[in-house]
Amino acid sequence: MSETTISNRPAASSRRSFLKQSATATAGLVIGFHVPFLNKQAMAQGINPLSSATAAEVNAWVVVQPDDKIIIRIARSEMGQGSLTGLAQMVAEELECDWAKVSTEYPTPGQSLARKRVWGDFSTGGSRGIRGSADNVRKGGAAARMMLMQAAADQWSVPVAECTVSKGVISHAASKRTTTYGKVTAAASKLTEPTDIKLKDPKDWAIIGKRLARLDTVDKTTGRQVYGMDLKLPGMLNAAVKASPVFGGKIKSIDDAAVLKRPGVKKVLRVGDDTVVVVADTWWRAKTALDALKIEWDDGPNGKVSSASFAEILKAGLDAKDAVVGNSVGDAPAAIAGAARKIEAVYSYPHQNHACMETMNATVKWTPERCEVWLPTQNGEAALAATAEASGLPAAQCEVYKIHLGGGFGRRGATDYVRVAVGIGKQMPGTPIKMIWSREEDMAQGRFHPITQCKMTAGLDDKGEITGLTMRISGQSILAAVAPQNIRDGKDPVVFQGLNAPGPEASIGYTFPTLLVDHAMRNPHVPPGFWRGVNLNQNAIYLEGFIDEIAHATKQDPLALRRKLMTQHPKHLAVLNAVAERVGYDKPAPAGVFRGLAQTMGFGSYVAACAEVSVSADGVLKIHRIVAATDCGNAVNPQQIEAQVEGSFVYGLGAALYQECTVKDGRIEQSNFADYPSMKLADMPKVETIILSSGGFWGGVGEPTIAVAAPAVLNAIFAATGKRIRDLPLKNHSLKA
Repeated sequence: MSETTISNRPAASSRRSFLKQSATATAGLVIGFHVPFLNKQAMAQGINPLSSATAAEVNAWVVVQPDDKIIIRIARSEMGQGSLTGLAQMVAEELECDWAKVSTEYPTPGQSLARKRVWGDFSTGGSRGIRGSADNVRKGGAAARMMLMQAAADQWSVPVAECTVSKGVISHAASKRTTTYGKVTAAASKLTEPTDIKLKDPKDWAIIGKRLARLDTVDKTTGRQVYGMDLKLPGMLNAAVKASPVFGGKIKSIDDAAVLKRPGVKKVLRVGDDTVVVVADTWWRAKTALDALKIEWDDGPNGKVSSASFAEILKAGLDAKDAVVGNSVGDAPAAIAGAARKIEAVYSYPHQNHACMETMNATVKWTPERCEVWLPTQNGEAALAATAEASGLPAAQCEVYKIHLGGGFGRRGATDYVRVAVGIGKQMPGTPIKMIWSREEDMAQGRFHPITQCKMTAGLDDKGEITGLTMRISGQSILAAVAPQNIRDGKDPVVFQGLNAPGPEASIGYTFPTLLVDHAMRNPHVPPGFWRGVNLNQNAIYLEGFIDEIAHATKQDPLALRRKLMTQHPKHLAVLNAVAERVGYDKPAPAGVFRGLAQTMGFGSYVAACAEVSVSADGVLKIHRIVAATDCGNAVNPQQIEAQVEGSFVYGLGAALYQECTVKDGRIEQSNFADYPSMKLADMPKVETIILSSGGFWGGVGEPTIAVAAPAVLNAIFAATGKRIRDLPLKNHSLKA
């Protein structure tokens, strides 16, 4: 490793302990791995602190230290969802190591690229952290175990089949000899990695499925965990940024004369034609100077756009002919046209910000030879690609060092903030620059939950039975904005989450005699992004609300109607039945309390919820409890699943009750938590989680459960008040009798 690279490793933070990172002793793999206790004195002297590391890499996933401590490499990002611990459990299960000796580290995307993507996909979103890594991480642990056992057998000159291992201790019963992983790891690392790998039968799992404490909890609770905003490098400067408040707008003029005279201010820069940057010795000086900077913007044609104009465009799409079919059975329009009775409703869903607690940030050092970026990202490989493109350097001359995220929810899967940071660093060669967005900039420059409307129509026969159902979705396509190459024949498949035909992903869960679900794509200028739960959120609200409307119109119990429509969908039905049983649905609710149901399937998992609410005569809503059931197939860590369900309900209920981003004069109107509030502890209901774990598949947890929070509450509100809420947030509605 070059001295230049070493000098830009994170130095001690003035606010927290130094970023704890790990190293590998394999000479060709040193770049990008970080060792605990890396110190400024060694760097200042030009000494490579990694040269004395004695840990050995068994394979890409497992590093063993001489004291038998195990370092497991995790390619996915940790942002509070617990994937770091869950993935480590999966590796440790097959490795047969002592869990008490396990720690983790991130490999870098640059190393992965150099090693032909040995760690696979780095993307952490769509609840793929566990389910997208299940096979390769377990095989990595199993392969390492096989190599370590073979090394011991070779040392003893005995058949490996005669050896056993438990908690990292290898035994040969016949000769009564034992050794540990730490003692044979050097020899194991020289062996060829096996290709014929047999994974353990789930019935033999001893670590997967256990309620183990998270590996990152202690550092987070003691303040040792360093986030991107805490990072410090020698000689680092700080940058505050402001982009055009109207997407598509440009800088017209800047008057920086007064600002450049302020203490600590180094430069005023532009990145592209729409972003102004102030660089200073501290971020606060940069931020206050930016606030004082005289900037004139050219809003362009989007400066007259508003939420009202968006709504009209989407409304027109509800009856437009240019729609792409996502799911169909028979001729639903014909069945509805000939029905004895017709029910129709229009629902809508607003733009919403991710509102991560940690705003967007990144630290960059650019030189003509190399560009390094330290940042919280949900996709290290995408961040590396963005770094290479923005820096003008080949990917092999760039590197991204991942840091735990202070919230992601899909926002940090985008790379816009990475490109801005690199654009700043490129204009100040050789100087580390830490860019932090203010909360106001974070709100203004989000990648927002897509805005949609949905028109649903049901045909009923003279007995009240459904003969056909149509769902026309009008609104934004995320893929059209972030991955247009994935649009096929005008179709964005992500739009139809939870509404697909029966299958392993996002299927509808109901059988109708005829069905038509289609999408009229309408893309306003506000950029959409993947937001926790993505399109499953509004699709569950639309469908589950409308199913309740049909039940009410036909005088059927909402649970009974759902059960009748779900006979061919046993896994959907199982989670719904589980919540009904737990909540005691067959018995009256407590006086003044009313219930609402919802179910859906997405991200590989089946979920359902029953909410219990009351509404006072003054219209004050109280959500007493939500019972939620999840079938994610294999449950890696039940404790973490419960935490994810509870956390997703905090996020989902906050969105349903309070959160909406509106547009006026082309600008997002909300600027901070004062006008974009989140869920408060006093308003949070009791959450009871049921984990079914039917086995045989790997489903997601963090995203599917959020989708049933809002519709269950909305259906309960109707039961309590007779008021059907078809657009969010609830703060825009009066529930007063």
